[in-house]
Amino acid sequence: MPLHVPPAPAPALRSVLTALGSPTAVREARTPSLRAAQGPVTPELPLPVHVLDRITAQGLSATRLAGWRFLIRCGDRAVAAADTMLTPDGWAFSHFFEGPYVTSTERALQQAEGLQQSYQARLLSVPGLYMLTLWLHGECTGDGTEGHPAATDLLVPLAPAPPGISAHRPFRVAELLPVLTHRATPLPLLGSPA
Repeated sequence: MPLHVPPAPAPALRSVLTALGSPTAVREARTPSLRAAQGPVTPELPLPVHVLDRITAQGLSATRLAGWRFLIRCGDRAVAAADTMLTPDGWAFSHFFEGPYVTSTERALQQAEGLQQSYQARLLSVPGLYMLTLWLHGECTGDGTEGHPAATDLLVPLAPAPPGISAHRPFRVAELLPVLTHRATPLPLLGSPA
C-alpha cells in the first residue's frame, strides 16, 4: 500500500531550499557528508515532527508539532536532514544534521512502503526516553499537523533505540505504550534502609 507523506508548508520548504543554496549555511553546518556531496542535493520526504512531552500512567499525553524534517538526497541516498521550526514570523530553517537517524529514517520509510495498510508518515520524538520513532498514522487524509497516536497506529523505533526496544520493528501503539509508560514513570523514592 502506498505510504502517504503530507505536503510540508511552502514556507518551510522554501527556507530549506534557501539554506541549501547558501554556501555559508552549508559550509558552517556540522554535516561533512552534505559539504562533500557531489552533484545536486534536494530536500525530499518532508515529515512532520511531533513531540510527546509526557507519558502519564494512564497513557499518552497529547503531542505537539515541533517542526518539519526533510531528508536531503544526493544521488540515490539521503546524506543529511534539514529541520525547520515555527517562529512568530512563520516557518524557518533551523539546522542541517547527519547521523544514524538519517539512515534509520530512510530505512524505516522503505520498510513502511511494503506494509499492507495505508499510513501517513510522521516522526514522533519521545525526549524523556531519548527516542525517535517513525509514526505510521492510520488517518491518511489530514495535513499531518494534528492528532495523537491511536492504539492501532504503528510506531517504528529508529536506531539507535533505547535499550530493550527493538529498532526497525513495527509496534502497535497499544503494544509499545506499556513499555514506554513503564520506562518513563519515575521510580518512587525509597526511605532510609534503617
